[in-house]
Amino acid sequence: MSTRDTTVDPQQFLTNLRAFHYREVMMSLATLAVLAGSILLFPGWGNVTKGVQSTVTTELLALFVVVAIVAGAIKGMLGFGYALITTPIFASVIDPTLAVVVLAIPPWMINMFQVGETKTGVSFIREEWILVTLAIIGSVVGVYFLAQYNTGPIVPFLIGLIILAYVVFQVVQNFVTIEEAHHPIALSTAGFLEGFLLAASNLGPLLPAYFHTFERDTERYIGGLSMVLGIIFTVRLVQMALFTDLLTTYRIWLGSTIAVVTIVGLLLGTYLRRLEIDQRRFNWFVITLLFIISLNIFRNTIPALL
Repeated sequence: MSTRDTTVDPQQFLTNLRAFHYREVMMSLATLAVLAGSILLFPGWGNVTKGVQSTVTTELLALFVVVAIVAGAIKGMLGFGYALITTPIFASVIDPTLAVVVLAIPPWMINMFQVGETKTGVSFIREEWILVTLAIIGSVVGVYFLAQYNTGPIVPFLIGLIILAYVVFQVVQNFVTIEEAHHPIALSTAGFLEGFLLAASNLGPLLPAYFHTFERDTERYIGGLSMVLGIIFTVRLVQMALFTDLLTTYRIWLGSTIAVVTIVGLLLGTYLRRLEIDQRRFNWFVITLLFIISLNIFRNTIPALL
């Protein structure tokens, strides 16, 4: 898998930013938004853990930071995986609904950053506008579902089954690649369910799995996926802020702070993605990661179901 040059020219970046090139503007706005939230909404050192729950210590929040950096690196490499890694871990320690709300902010920042970084998101959305529309509808329904119902571990457990089934399918089929086989109904269904699952549980493996099967242009795959996910997370955040009581000031601060540290991992993963990587090794990495994620989901949900 060959990608672009791994070097970055800061002077050229600033020149393009001053010229309002959308790539640099998107990357800068995404970063500045979470920086502003983490600084302006800081609750004070005595209240750092107050909005989570009494059993969460400062040391545990530090562990969350490490998890966020690692997940950010994987997202930078693969175009997905951040929420799939962080949400089950966070939700095993803090209230699952709180974890879903807080972890809506870092993925928003990451996806908006990658929309600019790959330079393929805008062209993708022109081609796949039906997918985006249905993903938005699914997200609206999912936020309403999250605000009204407590699903417990059943939704994450079902998502774990979907991920495991996809892993088995790819291994049995020897990493099948189906070029230019986007079926409108299948893609539309994947988009709607992606929006719903992300909004309801912060776990959305369907669209990454679909694109991993049907899309082999890495930059287009990551840019397009980031555009769809970025729009879904934007709709989620706006809906939670305006129509529910889910998005409090403290949760915005915590999510923004986690997003800031995630930038370190994202930049590392972006660098690694631009190296020359063997396609088969890349596929095995993706499948192995998904398999580990499914096991982690089962570890956290099966005892609760029993």
